[in-house]
Amino acid sequence: MQKMEELLGLRDECGEGTSGAPALAGSCLADNRLNLDVYPDGCRRFLQLFKEQRAEVVQVEFLRLSSNDCLLDTTLGSLPHLKHLKSLVLKGGHARDEFGSCQHGSLTSLPPDFGNLRCLTHLDLSFNRLSTLPSCILHLSSLRVLLVSHNSLVTLPEDFGCLSKLTFFSAMKNRLKDLPQSIGELSMLQDLDLSENALELLPEEVGNLHNCTDLDLSGNCLSSIPDSLANLKSLRQLHLHSNLLVTVPASLASLPNLFRLDLQNNCLRAIPAEIQTLPFVHVRGNPLGETEPSPQADKSSTRRLQRLFLASGEGSFTVTSEGCRVVLACGIHFYFPPGAISHPLRIYFRSLTPDPQWVKLRHHDVLLSRVLELQPHGIQFQQEVQIWMPYISPQTPHQHEVVVRTFSGQSWSDLRTSVKRKRKSKKCVAHCCVLHFSWFLVVSRLVQNECKVPAEGTLLFSSVDPNIKVIFPAGVTKEPRNVKLQVLPVSAEEIQEITANAGCRASPLLYLSQDSTVDFLKPVRIQLPLPPGVTGLNLDRSRLHILHGDLKGQTWNDITSEVVLEFTHLYAVFEVTHFSWYWLWYTTKTYIGGIAKKVYERLRLYQVNFIALQRKKDPEQVLLQCVPKHKVDPVLKKLQDRYRGPEPSDMVEMFEGEQFFAAFERGISIDMDRPDCVDGRLSFIFYSHLKNMKEIYVTSPVDRKGQAVKGQVSFYRGAVPDSIPEDASRRRKGPDSLWLATLPIKLPQLKPRWDENPGPLYGFSFPPLNLGNAETGYLTQANLLSIARRVGADWQSIGLNLGLTYQQIERIGYNNREDLNKQILDMLFSWAQQNSEDPDCVSKLITAMKESGRQDIADEVEAIIELGRQKYSESIRRVGLEQESSTEDSAIA
Repeated sequence: MQKMEELLGLRDECGEGTSGAPALAGSCLADNRLNLDVYPDGCRRFLQLFKEQRAEVVQVEFLRLSSNDCLLDTTLGSLPHLKHLKSLVLKGGHARDEFGSCQHGSLTSLPPDFGNLRCLTHLDLSFNRLSTLPSCILHLSSLRVLLVSHNSLVTLPEDFGCLSKLTFFSAMKNRLKDLPQSIGELSMLQDLDLSENALELLPEEVGNLHNCTDLDLSGNCLSSIPDSLANLKSLRQLHLHSNLLVTVPASLASLPNLFRLDLQNNCLRAIPAEIQTLPFVHVRGNPLGETEPSPQADKSSTRRLQRLFLASGEGSFTVTSEGCRVVLACGIHFYFPPGAISHPLRIYFRSLTPDPQWVKLRHHDVLLSRVLELQPHGIQFQQEVQIWMPYISPQTPHQHEVVVRTFSGQSWSDLRTSVKRKRKSKKCVAHCCVLHFSWFLVVSRLVQNECKVPAEGTLLFSSVDPNIKVIFPAGVTKEPRNVKLQVLPVSAEEIQEITANAGCRASPLLYLSQDSTVDFLKPVRIQLPLPPGVTGLNLDRSRLHILHGDLKGQTWNDITSEVVLEFTHLYAVFEVTHFSWYWLWYTTKTYIGGIAKKVYERLRLYQVNFIALQRKKDPEQVLLQCVPKHKVDPVLKKLQDRYRGPEPSDMVEMFEGEQFFAAFERGISIDMDRPDCVDGRLSFIFYSHLKNMKEIYVTSPVDRKGQAVKGQVSFYRGAVPDSIPEDASRRRKGPDSLWLATLPIKLPQLKPRWDENPGPLYGFSFPPLNLGNAETGYLTQANLLSIARRVGADWQSIGLNLGLTYQQIERIGYNNREDLNKQILDMLFSWAQQNSEDPDCVSKLITAMKESGRQDIADEVEAIIELGRQKYSESIRRVGLEQESSTEDSAIA
């Protein structure tokens, strides 16, 4: 008997040998779920359980086994007895060869009576050696999900379409050469993945998959695709890359819900104009020649796909009932389908800096974009309008996901979002569909799993940690309610670092919420994995604590004595009637709530550095930057060729969205005309994934008497102190102050101001200049002189982007070769004289500055123009011309 126990490997696992069968069930069999693919001898364990506790095993609904197991064939004969089985996973890939590649399982067929599993809805046979699909699978009348990827299938059965309830089918990485015509009978199919096969043709019947939303045909040998694909009105993503396509049907452009069409790496030499105008088409890697309109395209379809490109200065566009596609200068795309509105409508848009007063980020959210405002607010479209918002890919782990968040005027809510990531680039695009306009932004949040809980109960798993599950029994609610689940894994290293106690450990942090304010009618059962290193064998119950956090996560209460805790070898199970944060801790500390609060606060903080650097060629240009901790070194390395200055400040822990200020002391002040300048101090708002960077011009209002001046930049959190101690330059942040850091800077000798007497000083005589117009705002001679002060050694690239020729740039440089200031003035005023009659010259100047990497000057010009525009509007209203003008306009209309 002892030898048999050691052979089965049960004594070490359960501590009771074969006589401890209940312990085995407790450690492996959790309710109706049996996960044995994590054990090297999983099939052996299954056979032992099936022999000794058959009554319990035949009730199992979820079963996972590894097909790399040597006892798989013996185990297969027992599976048809599991009549209640709903989900079965028989995957290979759990073992690896000497090169680290996944080894395929030994599964080549299934027993004939396997088709009697009438309750089976999910079947995963991936990473095996199937050359044909077992015929018994076609008898699984309830099957909804079928995965046979990474096998050796050459064809599918002719009557494959009899799986009428199938919603997801993946046969990726097989050897399929064709598809049966019956595939068109899968009327409920939503996701079809046939990538990386050997398909040469598709049957016309594929066009009958009217509920299909995602179709992946990439990596095949297709030279053409049938026109019937245009019948897939529900299709959202169509992947055709890495085939042999020579052309594609123009009718694909009419698919109303399509937001991704990947045609990369084919043999396309021409793309129909209707396809080319789509903003989500990817065609890289094709030998494209001239794109010709499709002969099937008529004028109406061309009008439907009208595309508008807006310059940076534009803030509105008009949409008609024919619909259009709109591309903003910032990279945001819109698609208004035909019929979205019945009458022409003017749409206004603007990009706003997120204000923490009304942009309320939730716990563990990271902001990824500015706020997009679309007006008129609340207008109801007759069809969904699609929006694509670019954002920078967050440096967040896999437990985060990206969503578009919208503001209703009172609260923020998340939209159903899909994400497209560009290869070899951190730039990504978030896509959503809306029926009305308001404010939108992109955030990264904890992955959210949700479900609707009916009166008969249900089961909810976490996709981040499948070991976490919430069981809703029958009768838990009268009316169906929506439940959301989020999980934040916490590493043991983080816990030990923060608590300074190697004995402290914690499970993942679980957050549950619902759309009802009423508690559940019956207890809800929650399963959490035991903290790392803790098992049912070494568990000390006196050290295990269940913590409950309030909705804001500010306090943590130990509720261990208030709930009934049950343990298996891997899990802790307890029951609750209301939802909030739940956290399982294993520690010897008595005041566990205080420790959890400290750890939780640290999990929400971002450590940052503040950097103050000076341009090497123009030290009066000072760069201020707020850099997340993990980006300090690469940022400094990137900037060291152009900047010099002090080292970064101390580390500072800041919350996302917190406001702080930068102040220059000892007679050094900031240009007061800046819109973000408050009482001589620059205002920042910290968002870890936005560019918290300001490049400003620093001047001294006092006479330096030809001497270099030493100064300092001080950073403050929140309110700014009225006075600064004399030793501020030597002192870092103190516990009794709001200082974050104080950094020294050194300014060069004072240069004569260009606008004091520019003519005699440099030999230039500038005639009066007014660039632009009164309605949109002027740039005067004084404005140009102010701009010239900001330009440094990069004046040549700015001049080229303004449209000056290389010969002009060389001549300006030669004529003023002894003086950089004269070169800048000559370049800027030469351009101004040539373009003084151009009404669009100011926007060209802004664009040139941006293209030259001088966003700081572009911002200044835009601020000047905006101020001029406001003054003009005020003067019009003051003299009473606005009403008169509008009356004339209406009379003309």
